[in-house]
Order: sequence, then C-alpha cells, then structure tokens
Amino acid sequence: MDFTETEEHRLIRDSIEKLCSGFSDDYWEEHDREHIFPIEFFDEMAAAGWIGIAIPEQYGGAGKGIQEAAIVLEAVAASGACMNGATPVHLSIFGMHPVVKHGSDKMREKYLPPVARGEMHVAFGVTEPNAGSDTTSIETSAKLDGDNYVVRGRKVWTTKALESERVLLLVRTTPKEKVKRKTDGMTLLLAELQKPEVSISVIPKLGRNAVRTCEVVYDDLKVAVSDRVGEEGKGFRYLLDGLNAERILIAAESVGIGRAALRRAVQYANERVVFNRPIGKNQGIAFPLAEAKTRLDAAALMVQKAAWLLDRNQPCGTEANMAKWLAAEAGFFAADSAIQTHGGYGYAREYHVERYWREARLMKLAPISQEMILNFVAEHDLGLPRSY
Repeated sequence: MDFTETEEHRLIRDSIEKLCSGFSDDYWEEHDREHIFPIEFFDEMAAAGWIGIAIPEQYGGAGKGIQEAAIVLEAVAASGACMNGATPVHLSIFGMHPVVKHGSDKMREKYLPPVARGEMHVAFGVTEPNAGSDTTSIETSAKLDGDNYVVRGRKVWTTKALESERVLLLVRTTPKEKVKRKTDGMTLLLAELQKPEVSISVIPKLGRNAVRTCEVVYDDLKVAVSDRVGEEGKGFRYLLDGLNAERILIAAESVGIGRAALRRAVQYANERVVFNRPIGKNQGIAFPLAEAKTRLDAAALMVQKAAWLLDRNQPCGTEANMAKWLAAEAGFFAADSAIQTHGGYGYAREYHVERYWREARLMKLAPISQEMILNFVAEHDLGLPRSY
C-alpha cells in the first residue's frame, strides 16, 4: 500500500488551510460565545465549491468522494474552527448522501445544485426523545393523503434547524408492530422546515454554540410524495449510507480538533518558562503530547481506510464505527492534554483550548455513543451475542 498523499489531496488540504486562515480563533470564540451562526465562513466555503465536494458534477458538485470530504473537514476543524466550522459544512455533505445515492433524477436535479452552491441549508432529523439510539422505535409518523404525506411527531438534536430550508427526515409510514422486520416501514423524506406546521426550539448546550441544535415538532406537515427519497418503507437502509459517511466525517473532524489542540499545546509548552526552563522539557508535559500525536495519527489511518472502502461501495460499517471511536478518543485525549499543558490558563477562554475540549467531548456522544459503537463491533465483527 502507498501512503503517500496524492497531489490532488495535498492541494485540497492546502486550499482549505488557506481559506481557513482568514478566520481566526478569536472569530470562532466570539461566534461560539454569542451563539452566532458563521455565515461568512459558510458562504466562503460555498463560493469556493467545497460544500458540494461529494455531489456529482452533473448536479453542480465536484464529484469527489468521502475521502476528499474527510480531508476538507479535518482541515477545517484543525484550523481552530473545530465543530463550529465543520458542522455547517458536513451536514450538507452526509445529509444529502442518501439523496445522491437513492433519490430520483427529478429530486437530484431539483435539490442537489442549490445545496452544492450553498444556497440551501439541510438538516438531519432522526433522533427522538423516546427512541434515542434505538432508531427503529421512532414514533414520528407520515400518513399518505393523496399526493402528500402528512407528518406528525417530534425530533430532538436536529442541528442547524433554524438555518435550514429542508431536513432529511426519517418517519414511520408503517407502524413497527405491523412489519416483519423492525427496520422495515421507515421512510426518508426531504421535508420543508420553515413552515407554520413546524415548531423549532433551541436546546441550550455545553459547546458548539455557533451552530444551534434544536427540538423540532411536526404538526401535520405536508410533504409531497415527490420529496420522498427512494421507495417507501426502505428509509432505514438508505439512512445507513448516510450514517456510515457521517461517522467517517465526524471521525475526521475529531482528528482535526485534536490536531488544533496539540498545535496550541506544543506551542505553549515551548514558550512557557517555569523554573528557568520551558515546560515542554519536562516528561510530564512532553509524554502526554507525544501520546496524543500517536493516537491522532493512528485514528487518521482508520479514517482513511473507512473512507476508501465507502467510496468503492465496499462494506465499511465496522471500519466507519471504529474510525469514529478511535478518533473521538484521540481528539478528546489531545484536547484534555492541551488544557493540562496550559495549567490554569487552559481554563481561560483567551487560550481557546477550553473551547476545543468542549467540542471534542461532544464527539464521544454524537452521532452515536462510544458504547454503542463497541456493541456494534462486538456483534458484527466478533460474533458475540447482541446486547441490545
């Protein structure tokens, strides 16, 4: 195997780093503190064509794969933007992945070009208060009424709902008790969000506050049948295409956060002098940072493997989950080590590593917990009895 970075991948990374250099850590700290959506950053990414990197060329995108998207998002996060910068971009990438693969030609022609141009924001509506990780137990229903589905229910943790025109919404079109397999009877709809029948409430949270996360209530929202992704009742299997891509991109972002934290920690360890010597000379400081580097590089390799498999339409569920687990652990370890390196100053906003830490902590919970990933690996890769 050749691990040399290709010229194309190097150019992608260099281009993102150059664009992100115009948005300082102070920009991201202010937007996080004031809960301001980073529209200037998003618009620049869209103008440069990065929002549509994984959308086919015929629909206005770059026609690249998840490998290239992962490079983009790791570089965004590593710039210091972390999740406040990466989330607005990745939702348009993985959120539309099921549409790219399973949407009708008419649906692709209607929605993919404006998404690629950054003119249409897209959210992802799956999780519910009474279902959590048990996706098959969702209760949001869609009943067919002529040429429309009528949607009723409630979703939580819908990120970017306030800014998005559409949401990729998982609903039940057949009750769970009436299907042979619990994964049947679910359907994906590309529904409108900014409608009177939709109520959106912000959920106050620990970090990534430039991009708000919401509870969304659907009260008899009409969705045209033409806005259904693929066939009715097969939404769960379509969703898996997006979920594997999501895990890989989240993993890339976790690595990026870790690299941002490590960069600041190393700089501080070299500059901070205590007892007439830079603190980086002490093994108590140096060893955790060296370990963080080791963990991040190992996680990055699994991200590359998972993305490579997905882009070749090969099974990658285990690798995508492993990549997310490894990267979330590595990113958080690096961020925590960065705070410890800074000592008391690590707790101060002006040094930024506390923001990295808050955003890195999220990655151990979302889009799926570390424990659920280990459940998946234990069952599907090791052949152990299902635990849930």
